[in-house]
Amino acid sequence: MTNQSTQERVEALSQKLRYHQHKYYIEDQPEISDREFDELMKELERLEAEQPELIRPDSPTQRVGGEVAFGTRVRHRQGMLSLDNTYKPEELYGFDQRIRRALPDQEVEYVAELKIDGLGVALLYEDGLLVRGATRGDGEYGEDMTANLRTIRSIPLRLTSIQPMPTVLEVRGEVFIPKDRLDEINRQRTENGDAPFANARNAAAGSVRLHDSSITASRPLDIFIYALGDVEGIEFTTHTEVFSSLAAMGLKLNPHTEVFPSIEGVIEYCHRWTAQRESLPYDADGVVVKVNSIAQQIELGATAKSPRWAISCKFPARRGITKIRSIEVQVGRTGVLTPVAILEPVQVAGATITHATLHNEQELIRKDIRVGDTIVLERSGDVIPKIVSVLTEKRDGTETIFRLPDRCPTCNEPVERSTREVAVRCVNSACPMQLKRRIAHFASRGALNIDGLGPALIEQLVDAELVRDVADLYTLKSEDLVELERMGEKSADNLIRSIEANKGAPAAKVLFGFGIFHVGENVAELLIDHFRSIDAVASAHVEEIEGIHGIGPQIAESVSKFFGQPTNQNLLKRLKAAGLQFGRAPEQKSSGTSESARFFTGKTFVLTGTLSTMTRSEAAAKIKALGGKVVSSVSKSTDALIVGDSPGRKYNRAQQLDVSILTEEAFISQLQEGNKET
Repeated sequence: MTNQSTQERVEALSQKLRYHQHKYYIEDQPEISDREFDELMKELERLEAEQPELIRPDSPTQRVGGEVAFGTRVRHRQGMLSLDNTYKPEELYGFDQRIRRALPDQEVEYVAELKIDGLGVALLYEDGLLVRGATRGDGEYGEDMTANLRTIRSIPLRLTSIQPMPTVLEVRGEVFIPKDRLDEINRQRTENGDAPFANARNAAAGSVRLHDSSITASRPLDIFIYALGDVEGIEFTTHTEVFSSLAAMGLKLNPHTEVFPSIEGVIEYCHRWTAQRESLPYDADGVVVKVNSIAQQIELGATAKSPRWAISCKFPARRGITKIRSIEVQVGRTGVLTPVAILEPVQVAGATITHATLHNEQELIRKDIRVGDTIVLERSGDVIPKIVSVLTEKRDGTETIFRLPDRCPTCNEPVERSTREVAVRCVNSACPMQLKRRIAHFASRGALNIDGLGPALIEQLVDAELVRDVADLYTLKSEDLVELERMGEKSADNLIRSIEANKGAPAAKVLFGFGIFHVGENVAELLIDHFRSIDAVASAHVEEIEGIHGIGPQIAESVSKFFGQPTNQNLLKRLKAAGLQFGRAPEQKSSGTSESARFFTGKTFVLTGTLSTMTRSEAAAKIKALGGKVVSSVSKSTDALIVGDSPGRKYNRAQQLDVSILTEEAFISQLQEGNKET
């Protein structure tokens, strides 16, 4: 074959294979046998191997890549907002009333579609070619998973040509695994010594996040596109028009989408699919309702978290009936004793349930839950197992009442009961189970983020008495670790390096890592912002802590009590000696006298809406670097509200309190002035 004829054959084969892939994976109407398809693919692979210069990025042979580079954050062209939820179809009348109040004297049409329970992703096409695929992430930034998403056969690498073809198209979709394929995957995982996936959603998410995209390609992943993110070069007037165009471009849509002229039809749709959900070949956890008109969507707008023109009506939680075999007690990192029911295994919402938390002793008494009881179990949101009720009519007299013990089941020290809270606590700070949970928290992503320090290794470190508190992590040596199970020299060295590398974590991360009761990441930031160092927090009186905006008496007492304990005072000294950051990084002071340069110093700001030039976290960091403070709610003490696109209730609150409001442009201008003078 000449070069010219080879190129023509490659193009013809590519076009033919793309057509048959679409017929098979999108339309579910194959026109040729699998063997014929494979023969065409093998011919294309052979020709491309002979002349690699003919390989195009959208070639059907290019779906399987190699190793995936994790950690690359990418910004979605449009934010992927969450949806407000309702749990009964009749509650949609309230949604309809809000829409009609906002759109008086306008005809409103609704689109109802199934809410697929999978992994949300964003696909970006430029001139019809798939250039990026990313996870939803926090809605503004996701993780680049292009190599893995390219392996999903129902995702076209090149869009079918339409006129006009958008120059840029970002669409949102839900990646899922059909229910009937989960057993097959779990059987293979069990044979390989891996834990089975709990449900199809976990299987889909885990498959997309694999480091080797060739393994992802072996998984039966599928996708439904459910929304337009951003588009250039083409305009739409309705959501249904968007769907028609996306289908014409070769994107796979769910076939059960319907349009209704009134909310009554939507409510009937919800009832119908609640009854039929088990007949679906994939998991769906509800119905999404959208205003069809795009002009009306724009007019209705969005809050900071969700669009006002759409809502989700969740299906009722799936339920099962089983028996409580026994009740065990777990000890958390703050010493709280939690009863956990050990159940006869039962299938609920596609997962085998063997445990369910009973929360606390009062819950046991209120529901009169006993060992041996037959109970009704549901999975809240099809995720968290919850005991709904006890079938007392099933009791035969062999059931036994359970109460939390007077001594800790781990360390055998007396527990503490208080009239001020329902929790029963082990107050022994040397309790091994508490220690394991505290170390896990200290090493978590929100705190010190120590890679490689997982639950199994923590268990070994504590049981071998190599670690008695978190400060002991900084005295570990590689030779200590290599003696542990499944810990070779390379793994040991990597862990030591990770522990050492994260000594530079900000003071607020360290403070959060202590696991002080009621002190989350935001409270830790507030404390460091106010006191400037962990040492100052530790020596502060309850009244001083309580005086900080956003911190109440319960938090203040918890912080003071923690730092008042001699063991924790000693822990601080050892961590400080190990080189952890205890103070806020010194801020550069303005050398000029400009009012703009001093604009942020000592003032309190609140952020709302979506900023186009940076994330809200980045904006907060810039404010803090210039001496300002960022809090989460608007009050009379707020100096200014910084407003991005689609501001929420904070905007109205600021107007009511006559708080100064800054646009993003004005905010950036002040930042630039402030940075000129520093």
